[in-house]
Amino acid sequence: MNICVFCSANDIAEKYAEPSAEFARLLAAHKHTLIWGGSDRGVMKLIASAAQEEGGKIIGISMKLLESHARKNADEMIIAKDLSERKAIMLERADAFVVLPGGIGTLDEITHILELKKHAIHKKPVVMLNTDDFYKGLKEQLQRMADDGFLTGAVEDYIFFANTPEEAIEYLEN
Repeated sequence: MNICVFCSANDIAEKYAEPSAEFARLLAAHKHTLIWGGSDRGVMKLIASAAQEEGGKIIGISMKLLESHARKNADEMIIAKDLSERKAIMLERADAFVVLPGGIGTLDEITHILELKKHAIHKKPVVMLNTDDFYKGLKEQLQRMADDGFLTGAVEDYIFFANTPEEAIEYLEN
């Protein structure tokens, strides 16, 4: 399976970094391919390195603006002209999506994927790794959207919240 992981290019606290690296190691150990933003910085570097150390294949999808930060030793590196093209390539290449703790860019990517899922443009699994309850507020907001009629269907129809890297891989494989 090609698993697209949304995460940050920032360095983050160990309580988020280690589960992110563990997820990437498990992804590779289970013979899945990591598709990620292509950066050789922060969490993006961390997960790419963890997957490669476990013998996994990595495919980076960066963009012209960030090309200078792209990882040099990826199995494949695609440079999109802009963010819109990058997201389209990620959607096309991925069989599933996993969201690690991240910032505004991570939220942009996942809300884009969820909106496309709402319109049945894809039916791919989406998992949010909710390390240390990082996405508790988002989970509550999505539930309120569903309760108040702003989502068609249950939150679970769109996204699965995993508490551990193991739980995320298990969900994807089932």
